[in-house]
Amino acid sequence: MHPLIEGMILGLTLAIMLGPALFTLIQTSIHRGLYRGTILALGIFLSDITLVWFCYLGAAQIFGDARNGLLFGITGGIILIAFGIVTYLRKVHISADEMMDNVKKPGPLTYIFKGFFLNFANPFVWLFWVSVMVTVSANYGAQSSSLKLFFTGSLITIFTTDLLKVFIANQLKKYLKPKFLIALNHSVGILLVGFGIFLVVKTFLNF
Repeated sequence: MHPLIEGMILGLTLAIMLGPALFTLIQTSIHRGLYRGTILALGIFLSDITLVWFCYLGAAQIFGDARNGLLFGITGGIILIAFGIVTYLRKVHISADEMMDNVKKPGPLTYIFKGFFLNFANPFVWLFWVSVMVTVSANYGAQSSSLKLFFTGSLITIFTTDLLKVFIANQLKKYLKPKFLIALNHSVGILLVGFGIFLVVKTFLNF
């Protein structure tokens, strides 16, 4: 099978994995609209590119040291907890007018930053890309063009499916009731906090 196709299959696999970034992407699309959901997806995409590049350069060795792993795990957990608290406490705008231009919304850089670090702070995403890099490099060679095609296919597929999620969530928001939107906001906040706490605890246990 062509490396580009193999990469696309991998991208589809990662695209359906549940995680903080996915739920935040859907929530942002519903509450903030298509444009800001797209910007958030761009931040996640840039984060994936950065992670793949770090893995390609062998940066995963940095986290082989236990103290570095402890610092990374705690920092990532704190970031997720902070995002979760802010998300849970944020007021939910119910009316269609409030969800549009009448409400002051954060700028594009805020959503790029949020998408980037939500994804970047997730150690499971790091583990995923490190594992893939090791496996694919062993098959194609670290310097081969096939390796570049593989990751090009996977990254483009992930970004494309994220944009599709944004579009679908934005189209469905008009059919959603206020109680669902409030529950979604709280659920995402609780998920982020829980995931962050789990990450910190697991980091200490592993250390």
